[in-house]
Amino acid sequence: MKRVVQVVAAVAVAVATISAAPAAKQLTPRQLAGQRVIYSYAGLTPPDTLLQRIRAGEAGGVIFFGENISSSSQIAGVVKQLRDAAAQSPVREPLLLMTDQEGGKVRRLPGEPTLSEKQVGQSADPEAAAKAAGAGAGKNLAGVGMNVNLSPVLDVYRQAGNFIDEYGRSYSSDATTAGTLGRDFVAAEQATGVASTAKHFPGLGAAPAGSNTDVAPVTLNVPLPELRAKDEAPYAGTAAKLVMLSWAVYPALDASRPAGLSPAVVQELRQRDGFCGVTITDALEAGALQDYGDTGNRAVLAAKAGVDLILASGRDVAQGDAAADALAKASGSLPGFSAAVDRISALRKGLS
Repeated sequence: MKRVVQVVAAVAVAVATISAAPAAKQLTPRQLAGQRVIYSYAGLTPPDTLLQRIRAGEAGGVIFFGENISSSSQIAGVVKQLRDAAAQSPVREPLLLMTDQEGGKVRRLPGEPTLSEKQVGQSADPEAAAKAAGAGAGKNLAGVGMNVNLSPVLDVYRQAGNFIDEYGRSYSSDATTAGTLGRDFVAAEQATGVASTAKHFPGLGAAPAGSNTDVAPVTLNVPLPELRAKDEAPYAGTAAKLVMLSWAVYPALDASRPAGLSPAVVQELRQRDGFCGVTITDALEAGALQDYGDTGNRAVLAAKAGVDLILASGRDVAQGDAAADALAKASGSLPGFSAAVDRISALRKGLS
């Protein structure tokens, strides 16, 4: 029976590959590479260079920050402009249009969810609060035309006031609670048509105050049994459509590379924790990657590790171009390049 299941699965994969092949052949290497890059820009108006990339089918999506948003109506107009550009693209799939709408202090859009994850975890009915936060976030993003939220945070904090707890970005210091509330948030958010992103795998809950991968390298010496039982546990069986990799180094899994550049960590997520969706890097310009060369080199290293989407969030279209150009140049030697594009394509086809 097991053999029959394996054969059926293999045939299904082959059919899916064959059906996807014609579309892939119609795209240039630069267009295929662009599907793996999330662009960003400065200010309230998307520059012509970004619109040109989107029309050319050379960008997978856009991330928005507070500086891009003056009101819900303003960003809704921007999103429509980007969608109109995408309608002229040879890639007939929705752009990935995303932001960080975690709740509490980490919100790019005005409105829901107003509670931080910590406040959700401490509420009288945490599960109801998590569901309300997820639904609120999803409706808020969908209301302006966005389709991906870079939330929820599944980090399990260790000490009150540490890096992840300082801004109330963790549901709990208990892995089971964090996992339950994360699942509640994801289910409610994805029911609105907005994809959730669980982050930051395998977990930043042990990072002390002042340890910020956006600024400098961070190493978390958490023993493997603890890492798996506490930090990874909330990700097991997650229904989130995306998972973001941390930029911290975890010697228990890979002593030499940050998680988002580590094949060992990506395989931990996929093989041990069973995640089959789209993986995404944290900010490519992060200080934690100061020893890993320029934008192009970082993008290629992340792709070699098995990460699908590259987050070029430096508010500079040229950064996204550098990442995509490097991926296009290296595409012939990158393992699983087509599989990554296929996963991203499947995600996009399921969104509006």
